[in-house]
Amino acid sequence: MFSGAGGLDLGFEAAGFTTVAAVDHDPNAVDTLRKNRPEWNPVEADVRDWAPEGLPDIPDVLIAGPPCQGFSLGGNRQAADDRNGLFREVCRVARQVRPRVVIIENVLNLRTMLHPGSGRPFVKEIAVSLVEAGYGDIAWDVFKMDGHGVPQTRRRFMFVAFRNNAPDSWHLPAPSGYEPIRPWLWDLAHDDEISLPNHDPSWGFKSQVHVDRGEDPGVEAPISVVRFSRTASDGNPIRDWDRSFPAVDTATVWGLAQGHVCARREPRDRGKGAKFVRNPDTDVTLWRIQADRLRSLTHREYARLQTFPDSWEFIGGNKRDVHLQIGNAVPVQFAKKLGRNIQKAIRALDTGQVFPQLEDAPLRLF
Repeated sequence: MFSGAGGLDLGFEAAGFTTVAAVDHDPNAVDTLRKNRPEWNPVEADVRDWAPEGLPDIPDVLIAGPPCQGFSLGGNRQAADDRNGLFREVCRVARQVRPRVVIIENVLNLRTMLHPGSGRPFVKEIAVSLVEAGYGDIAWDVFKMDGHGVPQTRRRFMFVAFRNNAPDSWHLPAPSGYEPIRPWLWDLAHDDEISLPNHDPSWGFKSQVHVDRGEDPGVEAPISVVRFSRTASDGNPIRDWDRSFPAVDTATVWGLAQGHVCARREPRDRGKGAKFVRNPDTDVTLWRIQADRLRSLTHREYARLQTFPDSWEFIGGNKRDVHLQIGNAVPVQFAKKLGRNIQKAIRALDTGQVFPQLEDAPLRLF
């Protein structure tokens, strides 16, 4: 449910699962699924109107990533947002098809928001709804993506609920190290001739605040990854190739800069007709970038940061349609790691084995 462009589904496929239905209301996302995996049975539907009929068997796993805009700091963050209650549709479907495991993904900010009806934190509200749907062994955790094979520091909140008990000593995936940008973007940044779906690099970034000097930097001039979206709270917009990337989302614009790259803080333009000034009274300074040449990241480069395979083609009527699909997706490499964890758990249940124990077991709600 809420498959989007298929990040979670792709990860679970890589872990050995077969997708029997993939449901989303966004026609562009469904077209992306149909283009790449028609055998997944992509369904364009509002989940409130969808009934899981005609499935070949009782599914092992139900995966759902309900909309996060009502919880997210990047959205409206309103407790009464209708989308915040869509987790109940996941529980409705779980009661109907009785999967062995239910997984719900969202942003970590739902931890601090109270449900407008019950007054409980949404974390507790979702857990109670899962229990009422027949799932008594529930765990949750917050995952920082760069510890799970993804070159960004994005955090995701995951619920995992077992219809019966989880296997003995079961635990959620533990992080290991961090993932740098270099293996994922270096080749595309340094070779404009690489041909891939959704990849059309074009130097000459147009901006009212950043400066593309339009000069030839020479082939030996180093290339930097930079943030074009201007925020006062984030650190220096010139990023280190050998560190993880900040969170890829649907709003922040990233790019490349080459030749005499400079970033400095300057006051906002407060003259008449100034753009992008939400609070005209603040005196905050914002980053501005100058370089011999600039370009924004392509959709393929954003998809690389979300660890989609290069063969995965995104379908949309315009650039924003595609960017939303990529930004809203769960990174595939993390989904693969989670999928392997759930696969091992199911096999442990089937064979009566003990799940391998690690020290950092998740917090249990019940």
